[in-house]
Amino acid sequence: MATIPIGADRTIATRRAARRGLRALRQAPLIPLAILAVLVSVAILAPVLAPHGRLDPVKPTQEQCLAKYGTPDCPYVDNVPPFWSRGGRLETPLGTDFLGRDVLSRLMYGARISLIVALTGALFAGAIGTVLGVLAGYMGRWWDEIIMRITDAWLTLPSLVFAILLSSVRGPGLWNVVLILALVFWSRYSRAVRGEVLSIRERDFVKLAEISGIGKLTIIWRHLIPNVMNTVVVLFSLQVGVAVIIEASLSFLGVGVPPPEPSWGLMMAQERESLMEGRWWLEIFPGTCVTLLVLSANMLGDWLRVRLDPQLRNR
Repeated sequence: MATIPIGADRTIATRRAARRGLRALRQAPLIPLAILAVLVSVAILAPVLAPHGRLDPVKPTQEQCLAKYGTPDCPYVDNVPPFWSRGGRLETPLGTDFLGRDVLSRLMYGARISLIVALTGALFAGAIGTVLGVLAGYMGRWWDEIIMRITDAWLTLPSLVFAILLSSVRGPGLWNVVLILALVFWSRYSRAVRGEVLSIRERDFVKLAEISGIGKLTIIWRHLIPNVMNTVVVLFSLQVGVAVIIEASLSFLGVGVPPPEPSWGLMMAQERESLMEGRWWLEIFPGTCVTLLVLSANMLGDWLRVRLDPQLRNR
């Protein structure tokens, strides 16, 4: 009779997990993942990737030149076109804006702001919505009535209009935008999580835990929250793209991230007149960054929705 060597079961399980990982990687949307990886890397390494010797992309250029060179005559002049255009320079490959600030450096730092605001806002919204959804679905009775009536009322509000209203009340600011995104998007998590919990709470392992005398908070923490995380992750990935659009819209309207921070929406707002004057690149570059980030996040979210939903995965 053949014997199985010690540790063979663990080796087989590791190989199977590696095969499943490779299979999932082959099916993953590689182009959106590559775009997101590049944007995240640029956001994290913006101070390193910005060309050497470049001035601060946030502060006015003439003030920095006076402090650095002792003269207002600055090597970075305003309204320089991209390097492929007539009058462009390799020192400023994507040109400069109306204050002589390098567009490429501002785009790099703008990726940091957009990702911080979108990811943090969606994360806070997910935390709030998940807790309220679990309470409404599992506790039932007046918990469900109060939370769901508030959620229904919240869902009827147009996201962008509601965000503009809150931002007008709170005032412009990076962390104010994060708070506004959390207040706008929590209801979407709450409604979806509540539906999942209504199904999960009727399953045998939850009923056995209740019969065994385990407290409700323990059941929520050990059994309900882990089983709704797939839904939360999918919603999070889909909401990040919407959060980027909301942040860019608020900054474009002047009630989001305040100047002189290099937000992509603020960059487009400050250069509206330049589009009519023929300096189209000052609008196109940040708009393209917003488009790539939103499309990549949505495509990744759709793939995760199919990957994590057994009904869709087995079709």
